[in-house]
Amino acid sequence: MYPAAATLNDSAFQFGGDREANELTSWITLDRAAFTLEPWGEARVRATITVPPDASPGERYGVLWAATASAPRATASASSATGEIKQVHRVGVRMYLDIGPGGEPASDFTIGDIHPARGPEGEPSITAQVTNTGGRAVDLTGTVTLTDGPAGSQAGPFPIQQGVTLAPGHSGQVIARLPVELPNGPWKAEVNLESGLVKRSVTVQVQFPDPGQVGTRASVVSRVVSAWSIGAGIVVVLLSAGLVLAFRLRRHPAGQRRERVAAGR
Repeated sequence: MYPAAATLNDSAFQFGGDREANELTSWITLDRAAFTLEPWGEARVRATITVPPDASPGERYGVLWAATASAPRATASASSATGEIKQVHRVGVRMYLDIGPGGEPASDFTIGDIHPARGPEGEPSITAQVTNTGGRAVDLTGTVTLTDGPAGSQAGPFPIQQGVTLAPGHSGQVIARLPVELPNGPWKAEVNLESGLVKRSVTVQVQFPDPGQVGTRASVVSRVVSAWSIGAGIVVVLLSAGLVLAFRLRRHPAGQRRERVAAGR
């Protein structure tokens, strides 16, 4: 077991080489670094992250690896030169650490332009532009569902096969690849994306082009945001109403009598 560095580059969570270190890995200690597991066995390892008091704010990324390696074995090439081969198998858990005052920054993202396309062999796809508008990195997954197609046909849902990991303020593309026999349309395409508890959905009208071409930008039919965003909007409205009420009460303090004026005076 060991921690290693990771970065967010090219809209992807990328692992550093082997045991490459960064600032986050220098703060991590494990209660044990090696152990033996029987077939189908389990073990628990405690990782402790000790953040220095003077650490600068922002996000750090890393991965906690569990690795096993076979004993090196000698090989011989056609030229009779010998060498060694060692197989290494490992699985890991991503680490996202945000440092800053107050609570955890809100996560959020928006779905932008959506384009249909067909590859040279006729495989259709839908590409959506996504922007991370929150304060945390987002790992995007989701589906695309087609409805209202030719003769009322439906298809999907199809998984997003090329998701992205976006740092705050960054943009990228997610892609869903669809069956080659799918007719050009028109279709209604519902794109559902999520990262943790944050979910966004947009329905667009699409028309797939001929093979080897990118279609025109899809027109938006409707958008849906997750329940927590609606709740946040309700809170803002209630706070605004409270401020207005407080302002009116300050204008007419309790106990102050207002003069009544008879009609016609």
